[in-house]
Amino acid sequence: MRRREFNVALGGMILAWPLAGHAQQPAMPVVGLIHGGALYTFAREATAFRKGLNDTGYIEGQNVTVEYNWLEGHYERLPALMADLVRRRVAVIASPGSNVATLAAKAATATIPIVFGVGEDPVQLGLVASLARPGGNATGVNFFVANVTAKRLRLLHDLVPKAVRIAVLVNPANATPAETTIRDMRESAPTMGLQVQMILNATTIGEIDAAFIALTREHPDALFVAPDGFFASRPGQFATLAAVNKIPVAYWSRSFVAAGGLMSYGTNVAEMFHQVGIYIGRILKGAKPAELPVVQSTKFEFVINLQTARALGIEVSPDLLSIADEVVE
Repeated sequence: MRRREFNVALGGMILAWPLAGHAQQPAMPVVGLIHGGALYTFAREATAFRKGLNDTGYIEGQNVTVEYNWLEGHYERLPALMADLVRRRVAVIASPGSNVATLAAKAATATIPIVFGVGEDPVQLGLVASLARPGGNATGVNFFVANVTAKRLRLLHDLVPKAVRIAVLVNPANATPAETTIRDMRESAPTMGLQVQMILNATTIGEIDAAFIALTREHPDALFVAPDGFFASRPGQFATLAAVNKIPVAYWSRSFVAAGGLMSYGTNVAEMFHQVGIYIGRILKGAKPAELPVVQSTKFEFVINLQTARALGIEVSPDLLSIADEVVE
């Protein structure tokens, strides 16, 4: 080979090596996150989720891609969304805080890892064989605690002792928490001398408005809202309607209280998102969902909004203030 031809060939090899090395770099893994709520009400939780990834060595945009799918109550999007994630074979499907999304993911794939956060027993939901050894493609966080509905109702009654007749609002499109809340309320209310006066359904913004109109006709003493991702995307609407109609409302998430709601009692949702992020990082590093035990959430928080209490004419006792995890002034 003549000298000039050799130099040209060598130069081509030198140029080709970096390109070949670049082409061989694996694409970043994709995590598909699905939640029934809206980003603007779950910013704290999304930050906690990223921290969980960071704790295991993954930084969004650098070595992992996260596709956030905030349904804002549009659960009818789930079939098409799950089909797309399965078709593209994403690395992990994450469904923190959404029973309905978790069940849809489980029905859509038996191979792609699923990391959930559910408020019901995952064994009874058919997600895992056992908490210690899930045995399939799903694992995550369980924030189900026996009598959590009764504990929230008890705190509502302690905060508003005159509240005896209780209305319950559920989203029938999110069947599992709706049915569980209704059952638990009917079982626990009589033990406290309380009465479930009415069950209200809402699946749209307009139906939430209609539910509060029904409250003005029936005059219950307080409203108990069942956990739901769509409801979680409307904290401002709930706070406004409760203030206009002057009715005490108990929620499951602090996001409602931060928006002006009276009180909440439930799991620390940010901590649950954080743990989901950690488990995703471990799975991306090779851990198998079948061998990662389901984590039992132990952090619950009781939050009171003092300004809302004053507006409703409610005097919060020192005992309640002493056990509150957070007091919003």
